[in-house]
Amino acid sequence: MTGNNEFRVIADLHIHGRFSRATSSEMKIEKITYFAQMKGLNLVGTGDFTHPGWFNELKNNLKDPYGDGIYKPTEKGEAKIGYLITGEVSTVFTVNGKVKKIHNLILTPSLEVAAQINDRLSKYGDLSSDGRPTLNMKASELVEEVLQISSRNVVIPAHIWTPWFSLFGAFSGFDRIEDCYEDMTRHIIAIETGLSSDPPMNWRLKSLDRFVLVSNSDAHSFWPWRIGREANVFYLERMSYDEIVDAIRRKDTERFRLTIETDPAYGKYHWTGHRSCGVSLPPEKAIMLGNRCPVCGRKLTKGVEQRVEELADRPRGYRPINVPDYLHLLPLSEIISTVIGSTTPSSKRVWNVYNRLIQRFGDEYTVLIDASLNELLEATDPEIAEAIIRVREGKVKVIPGYDGVYGQIRFSHSGDEGKNRIRKQRSISEYFKND
Repeated sequence: MTGNNEFRVIADLHIHGRFSRATSSEMKIEKITYFAQMKGLNLVGTGDFTHPGWFNELKNNLKDPYGDGIYKPTEKGEAKIGYLITGEVSTVFTVNGKVKKIHNLILTPSLEVAAQINDRLSKYGDLSSDGRPTLNMKASELVEEVLQISSRNVVIPAHIWTPWFSLFGAFSGFDRIEDCYEDMTRHIIAIETGLSSDPPMNWRLKSLDRFVLVSNSDAHSFWPWRIGREANVFYLERMSYDEIVDAIRRKDTERFRLTIETDPAYGKYHWTGHRSCGVSLPPEKAIMLGNRCPVCGRKLTKGVEQRVEELADRPRGYRPINVPDYLHLLPLSEIISTVIGSTTPSSKRVWNVYNRLIQRFGDEYTVLIDASLNELLEATDPEIAEAIIRVREGKVKVIPGYDGVYGQIRFSHSGDEGKNRIRKQRSISEYFKND
């Protein structure tokens, strides 16, 4: 709460339930709720409402006490988190003889409307086959079908730069949003940046100015280094489905203040590369090689940075007016793991440090953004406290991810942050001071 009955809402609207492929079997409401609160989220998308099994679990485990589209867990105890009904679907269709595979995020105001969507979409594919079902329909048809059910529904192109399954994907995407969504483009109000891109990269395309940029984790597990690693920050008098959607639709920077982003180099597809051969290349070098692997000669997986460069019509550093701000963060568990030399953020050593910080500050976002150096030094080892501040101040380098491999964090001690330097950032509390 920020004063005058206005709430800070930190929302991760794109996750997956336990019925999605490559998703933890323990991805259940109880655990999502627990770890989302640990992260510092207070609004989470349910994900996967199209799957019959998950839909039943949502009906049995969530309730909408005020009829405003914000669902609460029915388990004992009062959770400080709400759920918004969301799902992701894959539309597969052919254009000029080429197969296009586009992932779409759907927001809907209630489980009742979600049931109607499910009934309509079941004509295009087996909804029980996956939490993110494959539908044999054009992306434009999806928008039309969903909006015919209710004008309050929203369709958002998901992780738009990922090489596979996305709007601008190098393998099965498009060069223009209109070529994908056709006359339904007018109903698209937002686009999702994905882990391997951030607002500055998207601002380089003039054609994207009319859309609001949203960021979500696309989490397949509840662990705090996955859920909430990207999120949206709103400033609302009342948290409701319509308030969230209206803030996005109107591009209202007073209500939709900023997005939380990982450094895009941390994403699995930032640079062009070939995982099997351990080859990772920036755009200019990949282009020099004709996008062929210098080891095996096969085609490289084109990275997001190279794909943005192909379509950009503005220089690096351009910023449109009246757009939500952004913060670069890295997951706290990853920071701790890097400092102590652990091979995984799930190790007991990392958890011990992480839990002490959460017990002291309440949630991960507070640790990463608001805790002072002196407060951190009182709660943890100096090396870890310093690393958290370095992330906050931009004194960190990330070796770019490529071809499905996450980027690697490197802390600088000599001012050589390199090309991936993060700008010095404001405390999140500064975004919520009364005018």
